[in-house]
Amino acid sequence: MTNSPFIDISPNLRILGPAHVATASVEAVRHHIAEYQPDIVAVELCKSRHDALNSDRRLDKEGLLKVVKEGKAPLVLIQSLLAAEQRKLGLDEGQQPGAELIAAVEAAKAAGLEVELVDRDIQVTLRRAWKNMRFIEKFRVLKSLLAQEDEEEVPDVNTLLDDSDLLSSLMEELRGFSPGAGKVLIDERDEYLATKISALNSDKKVLAVVGAGHLAGIEEYLVEDKCDINRVEELQSLPRKTVAMKVIPWAIPMLVMGLMAYYLSTGSDIDLVQFFTVWTAANAIFAAIGCILARGHPLAILTAALASPITSLNPTLAAGWFAGYVQLKIAEPSAEDLADFLKLERLGMFWSNKAGRVLMVTALTNLGSMAGAWVAAAGLLGGFGL
Repeated sequence: MTNSPFIDISPNLRILGPAHVATASVEAVRHHIAEYQPDIVAVELCKSRHDALNSDRRLDKEGLLKVVKEGKAPLVLIQSLLAAEQRKLGLDEGQQPGAELIAAVEAAKAAGLEVELVDRDIQVTLRRAWKNMRFIEKFRVLKSLLAQEDEEEVPDVNTLLDDSDLLSSLMEELRGFSPGAGKVLIDERDEYLATKISALNSDKKVLAVVGAGHLAGIEEYLVEDKCDINRVEELQSLPRKTVAMKVIPWAIPMLVMGLMAYYLSTGSDIDLVQFFTVWTAANAIFAAIGCILARGHPLAILTAALASPITSLNPTLAAGWFAGYVQLKIAEPSAEDLADFLKLERLGMFWSNKAGRVLMVTALTNLGSMAGAWVAAAGLLGGFGL
């Protein structure tokens, strides 16, 4: 008998909560399918993750370029950061996160069983988490990426599975690090998973395979009958942009262009050279600093500095896209770099891996460009007595 925790909610519903990274967890999934003999195996996967894991799909050059162009670098970095932290618990086990979910799908298909994907789309989860995080929480994420990782001791996998209090403390540690992200990554997903599981055919035996950290939360929703199917649509919706979020990107360009129009129309005595110098210098310097922090190639840094004063006047463009593209072309990731990126073992590999560095250049250049635009706008307002 395996030591992975499980709960029988009813004669027709068992929830299995293996650790995502333990070899024993893979064995546990196979054991419970054989012993429990379910009609349906529900797995904590969304379609996009299922397709990626099932086909062993890896990041390729075209996909990396698409991430850069679509401005999804921060989402991919956050996803990789979470995966890297999770992987600390299982590197010595020889399994990658999701191995037990692959085993569940393969064993279910081999036995001719139905497979149900009951998790929320990963992109929706990450976008909702990012939207729900306060500025200080986003700063902590950035600090974690930039800081040198320490060699803190991590618990043994078997200890983790045997000690529910330890597992709970790890979940609460995430809440302490980022309450906003914790609410989305833990509470919302507990509710979503429980609701999707409860909606499955109650006349059939169901074995649900979920992460051990979600076991207690899912049990609470199911046992106390707190699931509301009407909540699913709300939980899987992308966060809407507020009016302020739509206006802010245009605020600085409109301010700069408005100032220029005002000075030209009134014939005000203003040094246009100084005006453009302040705008160009602030944008170029901050964008370049962001690219330097990402350890970008000198030509990528130069591109960031040249592009930022222009892209800051057009919210549909971003300096990071250009810097990231240059980084991609000059220090082109090899097939091995691309294959290894989503298996990062240390945070420092965000820089040592060429694919990770492209994403860091894109994200940090954009962050620096944004800061430079605000500093430039403040300098223009203050420097000209407005």
